[in-house]
Amino acid sequence: MVVFSLTRALKKIGIDCQIFMPKYGSIDEKKYKMEMVLEGLKVPTGENREGEFLICNVKRHISPESGVPVYFLENMEYYEKRSNVYGYSDDPTRFTILSKGVLEFLIKSHQPPLIFSKNPRWLPDIINCADWHTGALPNYLRTVYKDDLVLSKIKTVFSIHNLIFQGVFDHHFVSQMDFDDGKSPIAPFFSEKLGKQNFMRRGIIYSDTVNTVSETYTQEIMTPEYGEKLDELLKEVRTKVFGILNGLDYEQINPATDKLLSFNFSISNLKNRAKNKIRLQKEFNLECSSDKPILGMVTRLDEQKGIDLLFPILEILITEFDCQFIIVGGGEGKYRSFFEEINKKFPKEVGCHLMPDFSLSRHVFAGCDIFLVPSRFEPCGITQMEAMRYGAIPVVRKTGGLADTVEDFDPRTNSGIGFVFEKFSSHALFGAIVRALETYKYQKVWQRLIKRAMSVNFSWEASAQKYLNLYNKIISL
Repeated sequence: MVVFSLTRALKKIGIDCQIFMPKYGSIDEKKYKMEMVLEGLKVPTGENREGEFLICNVKRHISPESGVPVYFLENMEYYEKRSNVYGYSDDPTRFTILSKGVLEFLIKSHQPPLIFSKNPRWLPDIINCADWHTGALPNYLRTVYKDDLVLSKIKTVFSIHNLIFQGVFDHHFVSQMDFDDGKSPIAPFFSEKLGKQNFMRRGIIYSDTVNTVSETYTQEIMTPEYGEKLDELLKEVRTKVFGILNGLDYEQINPATDKLLSFNFSISNLKNRAKNKIRLQKEFNLECSSDKPILGMVTRLDEQKGIDLLFPILEILITEFDCQFIIVGGGEGKYRSFFEEINKKFPKEVGCHLMPDFSLSRHVFAGCDIFLVPSRFEPCGITQMEAMRYGAIPVVRKTGGLADTVEDFDPRTNSGIGFVFEKFSSHALFGAIVRALETYKYQKVWQRLIKRAMSVNFSWEASAQKYLNLYNKIISL
């Protein structure tokens, strides 16, 4: 979502940005027409023996909507034969192939015969890498390819979307024998050692600058509580670490035009939003009532998301505060079991769809009254912004991007756009939800709250300008 929306926003402000990614098996070439740009690209495996290559192709698709070119690294074994995007034991191999593949592609594209007929000398000023999967690229660029005439002037930005994901190994329990300080050469593609190298660490070390997806998260990851064993390194390089909040694509995320909604609405027409609430209740076979508040969640069923906090309080909320609860999302079994049991106990008050569904999510945003995001940590968070865009009032924990996007409601000044709690505890979450439910009883106040939440601008345009400022800063170094 970030790559799709950010590149569109950058292009609108005049930046020539292009995307390079694996050609996953789920990509339909009949739907997304591609041209072969380079056939038989030789990607060195890193073995000591000369002539050890992995053969790939590069194809290109140009989005008819945005005009952003997307280059796909094609390899049958490592991308097209896999049913999922990631989640395999050889993911380190798959993504170092991508990192080295893009660099080899750029070198090859500047050798005769030139393969870019329309723009033969195109070369990026900056490569923006995303998460550990591309952390090898800055490493390669500053070591293996540091003297290459084509690549030597390229700068790198390393974007951290979630520090907890650092590869296929558990970075919390690494022996001294396996510890990766980030300075040794990257292991060959097929080496067992490759899976023990930390490409999140290497991306931080070798990139020209690092950004996270919110300003608060940037500060949090420099502490032991949130730093995932990299806090000392991040503090050491803190002068090159910045935070830029993610945004929303306001063309797609728009309740006034969203084709997935039964009833479109806007700030000036909130009556139709009430119709979506009844539609949502019918969809989950709940008691239909415009007065009864609905608590909603769209989330991964994961420890990060703070779902454990609901275990001791959800039944109390349903029985004592006469509200309903709807959740959409898939994940861990213990959370699925909890929601299945409470759904059986309260079939007219609780609705569950325990698998990801991006269409159904929009129905929840547009129909629920209060949207819960009680995360243990949250680098940015998109759902609270989507919920506000659709008029659902967020209850969030004060962490990461949640702290940066949701201002606590103050009844004395009638300011704020949500309900914020700080301590990671069920009691703190319970208190915030009760505040929201009590405020909901005063509909004139609640309607003003909805309008303020819907008016906040989280569009990508502002974030894209901040990325441009960051790019210009490192080009001048």
